[in-house]
Order: sequence, then C-alpha cells, then structure tokens
Amino acid sequence: MRLRFWPVALLLAFTLAAVGADTVVAQPTTVLRGGRLFDATDTTLTENPGLVVRAGKIVDRGPMDLDTTGARVVQLDDEHVILPGFVDLHAHYAVDFFDAGRVEETDGYPLLYLASGATTTFTAGEMQPDTMRRLRRAIDRGDRIGPRLLTSGPYFGKARPGWDTTRTPASIRREVDQWAARGVEHFKAKRMQADLLRALIDQAHRHDATVTGHLSSGYGQSVNPRTAIDMGIDRIEHFLGGAQLPDTASAYESLPTATPDEAAFDRITRHFREHNVHFDATITAYGYYGTRESDLYADWANAQQYLTPYLRSVLSESDYQAPISRFQRIFELKLDRIKAFYEAGAGDLITLGTDHPSWGEYLAPFGVHRELQAFVRAGIPEAAALRIATINGARAVGMSDRIGTVEVGKWADLVVVRGNPLADIRNTRNVEWVMTRGRLHRAEALRDAAQGTVGPEGAAEADAFKPEASR
Repeated sequence: MRLRFWPVALLLAFTLAAVGADTVVAQPTTVLRGGRLFDATDTTLTENPGLVVRAGKIVDRGPMDLDTTGARVVQLDDEHVILPGFVDLHAHYAVDFFDAGRVEETDGYPLLYLASGATTTFTAGEMQPDTMRRLRRAIDRGDRIGPRLLTSGPYFGKARPGWDTTRTPASIRREVDQWAARGVEHFKAKRMQADLLRALIDQAHRHDATVTGHLSSGYGQSVNPRTAIDMGIDRIEHFLGGAQLPDTASAYESLPTATPDEAAFDRITRHFREHNVHFDATITAYGYYGTRESDLYADWANAQQYLTPYLRSVLSESDYQAPISRFQRIFELKLDRIKAFYEAGAGDLITLGTDHPSWGEYLAPFGVHRELQAFVRAGIPEAAALRIATINGARAVGMSDRIGTVEVGKWADLVVVRGNPLADIRNTRNVEWVMTRGRLHRAEALRDAAQGTVGPEGAAEADAFKPEASR
C-alpha cells in the first residue's frame, strides 16, 4: 500500500491545530503534577512527586518549588496513574481486508498505536519494508505522529513473498548489510533453514543489531528454538521449543495434543535464562484464531469506527476468520506455560508482543491491552505484567538506558491512564495522555483524528490495499 502523503499532511495539521492544547509541540518544559506513578523500577505504585520534561527527556523528579513560567503544567488528579510507555515487540501494521494478502496500513495505525500507549513498536517482519522505512523516517522527522518505530525490514525466510530458495549464507550477509545501512537495527526470521539463520544472526550482530525468530520444532528444514539459542539468537517468538517440540512434526501439528513435559520445560527455561534470550509469547494472537470465548476479545474500543465508511460496507458482507480448534488448544497451553515460565524465574525475559495482523475485525493497535490482560489471566501479577510491557521490552532491544522506566535522564515516553492498573489491569485501556519525543498528546484527540482513516476510501483505492502480485 502506498503512503498517502497529502492526506497525511492534512491529518497532521488537523491533529496539531484542531486539538489545540491537546497536543503540545516544541514546548520547552512540561511539568506533570499530581496523580500516582508506576515507574517500573520495581512493583510499587507511589504518589507522583512531580516530573519535569525538557527536550524530550525527564530532567527532574521530586517535590518542586520551581518557577514554571513558560512551562506547560499538567495537573493530574488522584485517579490518574503515570506509566512508562508500552513496548510492543510484535506490532504488525499489516492488514488483509480483501483476502488478497497483507499490506501495511500507515494512515490510522500510527495514531492508534500511540493512542493506546504503545510508544515503541517493533514491526516483526514487513510486507512492504520501503513503505515502513518511509513511515519511520517521517515520524523521526516530526512530519507524522506515531510511536518510535523499530522497523525490521522484510522477513528473512520463506515467509517473505517471493523468497529465493537458492539463497546462500553469503547472500544473507550481503542483504543484512544492505538493510542495516537503511536503518534496520532488529531483524525477523520466519521459516528459515539453519545455515541461513546462523548467517543472519552472526551478520546482524556485526552491526550491533538483534534477531528474533518465529521458529518451529526442527522438523523438515525448520529450526528448533533451542538450536537458535545456541546460535546466539536474541529473542524467540511464540514457542519456547526444546524437547517439548519433537522434530517428528511441525510445532502447529504437535502442540495441540502435547502433554507438558516438566523436565523438558525446566531444561528449555534454564537455556533461555543461561543465554539471556527473551521470549515474546503473543498469547492473544492464538486465542483470536480460536473460539474467542474470553472477555479478552470484547470490542471495548469500538474498532470499526476507525475504518473508512467504504471498508465498513465491504466487510459487512465478509466472513471473518472461522475458529480453528487447534489454535484454541494452543492458546490455553500458552496461558499455562507463560505462568510456568514466569514462576521458574524467567519473568524478566518475557516481553509483550501482540501479533494481530488484521482482517478488519480486530485492529492491532488495541492488542497491547488484550495481551496485558492475558498475562494477568494466566496468573502473572499486574505489576509484573506492566514490567513485561515496559522495561522488559526495552531491555530486549537494547534500549533500557533510554526507555522502559520513568527515571531522570531517560526519554519521556509516558502514558497517563485513569484508574489503577494494579487493581484491575483493564484500566490500561483508559489512556488519557501519551507523551513521546517531547510532545504531550491527549489520547482522545489521536483517536478522533484516526476515525474513518483505516482502509480505502472507495473502490478506486481498493487495489492499494492489495499486494501488487494480486492486483
């Protein structure tokens, strides 16, 4: 899908001008007073002592008698809670509204991710990497509003459309060099054979870049997560691996009928811990493909309002994804195993990833709140779930010196919610303010600006939401 530069410019102007004080640009100093604070350095909620933000960084914290002349002062009330911005490490911008294949949605999604409190998103494999690179650069320049965008470049492996099966380790290394030169600092492997994955990991590390992988059991030419950990991979998506996944079948075939092997689980958990490899569980993605019995899938965001009227009319006659029983079983198993992983002392290695490429029924930017709720439903304490969504993700991508906690000297990537998420994790849905890059945004204004922007505006634009090969 192409970037619509002229509507985007108008949208940005609307957001900055029409919302007035709801979006603050180039304010030399912003002071947040009142409310309570969960800074993610530990598991406690405290009274907000006061935060001073200047040039996009937290420069002071504590009781203040400073002169606030010229500063933007935001007075919060007792129901407000300040959190570090959320880090979504499997944040797809991809959509498939016409059952023709995925394309990247770059108009409404950046606003909606930010409005949901996701101040940093990793794209985890892109269908249109040049489109996402342009979006990243536009956000970095301040021409667009959106999260800090960690682009992955294309998938490395057979998940990439048109993947050349004659690739060699040398060609992989050359391509890593090319994408690193374009600003990619984190790569994604999916359905990649062992010798190529080893080359990807090694070459990425030469650029101080990280690699994550959607791996399988070792069946066929797939790679088991345990083997990838031995290669030096930084993060694993979806499946813990090890002997829990026999190499006689694919992960998707064996997991639904698997009986947890506690000895094998202990071994793979220990392997993650010994190698400091992070695990992105993507729990709710599997429940979405299942029966969606849980209140996790309630449409509390009224997501359809963000689709264009034309797309709403098209989708009203479409059949959404039918439940797949094996995915329901995987969802239930993942809830059980993520709690066990946490209780085995690996809680600091869990990260939040939503993995919600959309057919129009659920929109990915709201997934962060479903994933937080899933962690708590699994039995992980609310405070630990919030740390998973913040500091753990920051560590996993080597950014814990800049984001992930509310501390002096760090970037002021902040979320203000109404209601205590330690009492009810669903209160993270109630985002009222978001700060990133020194800009303070009222979340409602971002959501309003995104209404009716997702999807084609008419039949003439429909092809732009289909891969070129299917037009």
